[in-house]
Amino acid sequence: MSTCVPTRTEDPSHKPRKAGRGGPHSSSPTDGGPRRFRIRGSDFSASIAVFLIALPLSLGIALATGAPLQAGLVAAAVGGIVVGRFGGAPLQVSGPAAGLTVVTADLIQQYGWRVTCAITVLAGFAQLGLAALRVARSALAVSPAIVHGMLAGIGVTIALAQLHIVLGGTPQSSAVENVRALPAQLAALHPAAISVSALTVAVLLIWPRIPGRTGRVVRKIPAALAAVAGATTAAALASLHLPRVDLPSWSSHALPGMPQGPALGLVAAVLTITLVASVESLLSAVAVDKLAAARKVPDVRVPRADLDRELAGQGAANVISGALGGLPITGVAVRSSANVSAGAVSRHSTMLHGLWVVLAALLLVPVLDLIPLAALAALVMVVGVQMVNITHLRSVRRNREMLVYAVTLASVVATGVLEGVAIGIAVAVAVALHRLTRTRITEDEQDGIHRVRVRGQLTFLAVPRLSRALSHVPAGSECVVELDGSFMDHAAFESLHDWQTSHVAQGGSVEFTGRSGSRISEPASETHGCCRPWTPWRNHHCDGRPERDTAHPLADGVSSFQRDTAPLVRDELARLEREGQRPSQLFLTCADSRVVTSMITASGPGDLFTVRNMGNLVPLPGVEGDDSVAAAIEYAVDVLQVDSITVCGHSGCGAMQALLSAPPVGAHTPLRRWLRHGLPSLETMRSRHRSWARISGRLPADAVEQLCLTNVVQQLEHLRAHDSVARRLAEGTLRLHGMYFHVGEAQAYLLASSDEHVYDAVFDRVAPASSSLAKARV
Repeated sequence: MSTCVPTRTEDPSHKPRKAGRGGPHSSSPTDGGPRRFRIRGSDFSASIAVFLIALPLSLGIALATGAPLQAGLVAAAVGGIVVGRFGGAPLQVSGPAAGLTVVTADLIQQYGWRVTCAITVLAGFAQLGLAALRVARSALAVSPAIVHGMLAGIGVTIALAQLHIVLGGTPQSSAVENVRALPAQLAALHPAAISVSALTVAVLLIWPRIPGRTGRVVRKIPAALAAVAGATTAAALASLHLPRVDLPSWSSHALPGMPQGPALGLVAAVLTITLVASVESLLSAVAVDKLAAARKVPDVRVPRADLDRELAGQGAANVISGALGGLPITGVAVRSSANVSAGAVSRHSTMLHGLWVVLAALLLVPVLDLIPLAALAALVMVVGVQMVNITHLRSVRRNREMLVYAVTLASVVATGVLEGVAIGIAVAVAVALHRLTRTRITEDEQDGIHRVRVRGQLTFLAVPRLSRALSHVPAGSECVVELDGSFMDHAAFESLHDWQTSHVAQGGSVEFTGRSGSRISEPASETHGCCRPWTPWRNHHCDGRPERDTAHPLADGVSSFQRDTAPLVRDELARLEREGQRPSQLFLTCADSRVVTSMITASGPGDLFTVRNMGNLVPLPGVEGDDSVAAAIEYAVDVLQVDSITVCGHSGCGAMQALLSAPPVGAHTPLRRWLRHGLPSLETMRSRHRSWARISGRLPADAVEQLCLTNVVQQLEHLRAHDSVARRLAEGTLRLHGMYFHVGEAQAYLLASSDEHVYDAVFDRVAPASSSLAKARV
């Protein structure tokens, strides 16, 4: 057991602010800031990094949609300032996103730019309405395969359109037309455009992979900015004649006009913008939450995203962006992840990035006009290609959703976003129904054991075939039912249960297993009446519980062990009996019933050599009548050759409470005589020459906790007084550890240092290990 230093700690000097009249949306240091506007240095530096990424991407996305280039800057500024201030995800960065490029381009081509701005305004109002209905969580119910397929389809469409600009031509009206026109475009290449585009792509791909110290230095500049700046500089030095950015005067900036066109078409357009923008923003907010939670530096707790508030912020931003002649806005994963990585701790970073965009749009127009359109097209093309994410593909394939993903991708490319998503949803529903109805049931006999195998979901539709297969099992025989599915409805369960009861009554035996052969326990109702299997150790009592059949209070639990657990551990216990004890640790803890050593250490049989007594005390050598603990220590250290010894105290220890209330002076009862071994801990705690032990930067909650912590440190000193322990410590073959378990928090703390004569004891919080799901996603 090694010392574990926490990755997140709470500032002991921090006091929670009282809730004001603003309710849950009131500002806090990490969620909108207090009323006095304070900007941390990490927020300032992160805003610069995000701005440098957002500036070229906003221009590139505006170019890809066919909108005025200024519209991209308007959307970036509004997304940063408005969503940053009013949104529910403090670290999410919003602005024009590649996910809306195809939709916006279609709307501009069909209705014109001014009507598209009006559609954006109406979509914003629709988002505000959805936020008022608090349906944001419902958007997360969409299958990830559909979302990933939609984004991949949009990425393919973007890449095909921008490829024509990269080659020096003009994109067509649809992805299909872009594919058809590609041979003619390849026959009429534009060398200057290709050169600038190739340089942009090369810098984008190479920049993050520059090795060594040079790479660490240059990566402080975003790859997108470096690529566009490099291509612009090369084009200027080579005097290449290329179409460049042309930002017109703000006085001629186009504002929205009254919607004109078929009513159904306009409604469909508004719904499409609302759907795509909302889903992408909410999914991005959830992803940002995960990135912020996994971040170790800076060590600041960021509130989880309020999805309904985030949806309202996105709606307000789209209303303002459309009214000011900007592109539709959504949460952007690339900029948000850059914001988290750059160390942002509050929404001030997002708001500042929007301010920098405003200043650039007003003051850097001559510089922006030097950028070749081919460089922006190459940048957006790479972004489109990257939207076909390999990690998403692996996840979809692992979950057997490849058909849904592929159909959604192809449909978005061939028909459009809204139609493609609708087709993807229809296919996902069809696949789910197919899996529910397709169940394969077989029955065979080997070596006198009958096996019934069920492949797929077990619903009422499969009950007739299940009953037919079970009826072929002879009465009184041994039978194994192998279930390979994640779902069983009530009709199928009743059918299996009734047949099992009948078969066992006729002298047969039934065992339920999974596909791997692991045994499946019987339903909880069969073992504990109205309680679930884990309720007995929770000291649970429920009304109307049936009377026990046996007089022994533990007989039911032992019987359940023999039936459910013993078959699983019998082989391991038999091995341990043959090989003898080989524990690696001596674990010395309190006899308190709430401290379950195997559970809090995730240990199995044979892992720990456990010694328990009142107060986890270690009597000093030579004390008469108290040899049991010393004998266990000698046996563990000299005979079992353990590698470490851990002394574990716990909160609310009754022995420590007894020591505080009435120190055992002249004690005559066995309990009072035993507690004498805790007097050194009491004296140490009251000593003015030693600082108090503390937990992760805070002082103990009360005197009992202070004595519990001090007692752990004191008993480690008692351990060093034993000859066997002192000898192994001198050889360097034994380690001592202190541990404190807070029962109410279910939280373990480890002593940061177990060196001899520790006077400044600090117990650090043990952070949870990463789950297997998180590791698989990484």
